[in-house]
Amino acid sequence: MRWASRRMLPTVVGVSLATTIAADLAMVIAGPFHPPSLRLPGGQLVAAADSTSYHVAALQKTITPHLLVASAQTLPADAIEKVRQVKGVKDVEVVDAARAYVGGKRVGVLGVEPSTFRAYTPQASAKSDALWNNIAGGDVAISFTMGQDGGIPLASQTRIGGKDHQTSVRVGAYATMGIDQVDAVVSHYTAQMIGMPSGNALLVSAPHANLTKLRGKLAELLPKGTKTATLESRFDGPTVPGGTSGAPGRVMTAEQVNTVIRAAESKIGMPYVWGGESDREGGYDCSGLVQYAFAQAGIKMPRTADIQAFAGWRLPYSQAQPGDLLTWKNDPTFNGVSHIAIYLGNGKMVVARHTGTLIQIQNVYLSNFWGAIRVNPQLAATKA
Repeated sequence: MRWASRRMLPTVVGVSLATTIAADLAMVIAGPFHPPSLRLPGGQLVAAADSTSYHVAALQKTITPHLLVASAQTLPADAIEKVRQVKGVKDVEVVDAARAYVGGKRVGVLGVEPSTFRAYTPQASAKSDALWNNIAGGDVAISFTMGQDGGIPLASQTRIGGKDHQTSVRVGAYATMGIDQVDAVVSHYTAQMIGMPSGNALLVSAPHANLTKLRGKLAELLPKGTKTATLESRFDGPTVPGGTSGAPGRVMTAEQVNTVIRAAESKIGMPYVWGGESDREGGYDCSGLVQYAFAQAGIKMPRTADIQAFAGWRLPYSQAQPGDLLTWKNDPTFNGVSHIAIYLGNGKMVVARHTGTLIQIQNVYLSNFWGAIRVNPQLAATKA
């Protein structure tokens, strides 16, 4: 079973984005950056400037990115042109990439040309003229989960920059951009204002290429130290009604299930912390709790909910068993899983909900519910 939309959310596999985006933001301008403001009709988005002054080009098509290439330094123009000419490469988009602090969280940030980059994002984001007008005018767009679950209000001012020097930028939109661990996007101009490296990364679309061979070819063309991650389009895992207890390793053992549940319940009462995955961070988010609990049972899980949801078989809630994952699609900006919990049985689950709450046991609810996931440890490890 596949999603109806052909534009699926890609996720970084093989090489983590944290190592691919090698540049850390070391310095930003000292003064705040406050573009003029304008609330759009309906009040759902806030534009940073009048749309007649900041009007991006209309969306002509959508493009599926297959590789993310990043360096700590600006990529040479001649090397970028050589990438464009490689057999199998269809489209290349130059972006700025760095790990920076946004609202106190260290996340992947891209600086982009809104008129062209929009084509590389999920359909809901790509189609929103208001979103890209906002970014062009100086706003930052943050992921839906970072904004809603992380407690950063839409239209608020948030600090963005390096650890020691940050500036204030308006949160113009919640919008998932379709690249795992990239949680904020700004324009090239704003990226320069906050001190990001310029043109140090590429999105490459190569729909018919052997991506392993292509990565090797790009390594020959680009400066030493440049890193490349594969963006693999996700697909729905097989739905197997019942009968999933096959060969060893295909599903968890009873001992592993008990270990996972005990580990998750040991964190009850700790705060929800967006991006949290350990006690030293003061708490956990929903997928961080899942990753921690399964690790105690020797099961390596991917980090984010949208990838964890494809670590096994998707089942209806009526067939859920203790130790299964429960998943929800709450993000209106892409057709993917944005929330996850661990099922305890008898209509109960242990979950990290959102900023301002504690990890807790609560009743299962089915609004926006997507499915129960019977985890396959071997599959989970490959996706991690």
